[in-house]
Amino acid sequence: MREPHILLAVFLMFLVTYLPRMVPFVFLRKKIRSRFLRSLLHYVPYAVLAAMTIPDIFTSTASPLSAALGSLAALFLAWRGKSLLTVALGAVAVVFLAERVLAFL
Repeated sequence: MREPHILLAVFLMFLVTYLPRMVPFVFLRKKIRSRFLRSLLHYVPYAVLAAMTIPDIFTSTASPLSAALGSLAALFLAWRGKSLLTVALGAVAVVFLAERVLAFL
């Protein structure tokens, strides 16, 4: 790659990553009073995390069935109020066992 292309790529990465973080600080000086907008912004991190994680859950195992069982185990453990480490280890254990059982079938 030539140097102008590299500089253009770095500048475009700057625009894509820095500007969305800077714009709220520059233009939103007052506290957001809209109840709808505040609740919408409250759930954005969870929605982004789910959008990034859920597709990988179902493509990272050998079988979609084991992925679904692991997801159900994680949801159940999280619903019961278990810690993040317990939820993750429980889901991994269920996927491991499901993969072993499915290997025999």
